Amino acid sequence: MQLDQLRTLQAIVVEGSFEGAALALHVTPSAVSQRIKALEAEVGRVLVRRSTPCEVTDAGAPLLRMARQVDLLEAEARSELGLAEGRRTIVSVAINADSLETWLKPLLHVAATWPDLSLHIEVEDQEHSVDNLRRGQVCGAVCVAPQPVSGCRVVPLGAMRYLPVAAPALRDAHRLGRSVDWSAMPVMQFNRKDDLQGAFLRERGVETAPPTAQVPSPSGFYEAVRAGLGWGLVPELQLADDLRTGRLVRLDARRHVDVELAFQVWSLASEPVTRLTAAITDCARALRHGPAPRQNESHL
Repeated sequence: MQLDQLRTLQAIVVEGSFEGAALALHVTPSAVSQRIKALEAEVGRVLVRRSTPCEVTDAGAPLLRMARQVDLLEAEARSELGLAEGRRTIVSVAINADSLETWLKPLLHVAATWPDLSLHIEVEDQEHSVDNLRRGQVCGAVCVAPQPVSGCRVVPLGAMRYLPVAAPALRDAHRLGRSVDWSAMPVMQFNRKDDLQGAFLRERGVETAPPTAQVPSPSGFYEAVRAGLGWGLVPELQLADDLRTGRLVRLDARRHVDVELAFQVWSLASEPVTRLTAAITDCARALRHGPAPRQNESHL
């Protein structure tokens, strides 16, 4: 396999199409197609799923990861030799939306000071972000997976705490004694992958989903909870003064959900990877450190 073939594979995934890769590499679409066909013939497997956008196959994932790692190592070597010439190297990372909306916001300001790196963020649920790492699409992922992906190491970050909250009017409309009617009260969902509220309900014996509203945006989700569209598990870091002022009420003062987060990142000895890891772990100081209470453990 040749370096130009690996870079072509990477360009197809980044740009989403053979035509986009051709523009990025300043070659013809025919040249892009020939390079990929030659690489697939050499390894005897299909490496790119010709969809919209194009995606790497399971067989192509190790080659995509190698292409990204070669880029990082080449950039580091050029920098040491004084040959960087203003070039920027892409560092891609998968981050869940709640983290990006709260404790990881400072990462954007830190990355803005990097003259040699361009930060690419893929927003993915913390339960699934590690899949992006397996496919070679990113060099690191904020996730909940405790076991390291092959060729990666795990850096514990801390626990992100979620509280079950609702608008007072919604809570009052579904009171049931000293609690609420969990089976009838409308609930929020971030997207189809979001099972945080579902798991919370199942622990309370609710097997059939109540009326569910979906808003796939952290700020939109929060605003929907404030508006009374449904109750939701909201990051404690996002609640600000709404509990104190009474705009939102906590549905169960004794219950919460702690999600242990980790940063899975390539074990590659690369300065850009080390720099990204340091920036993310520094931001994680806003999280709860040390062994977090068990999920839904009572407050003291």
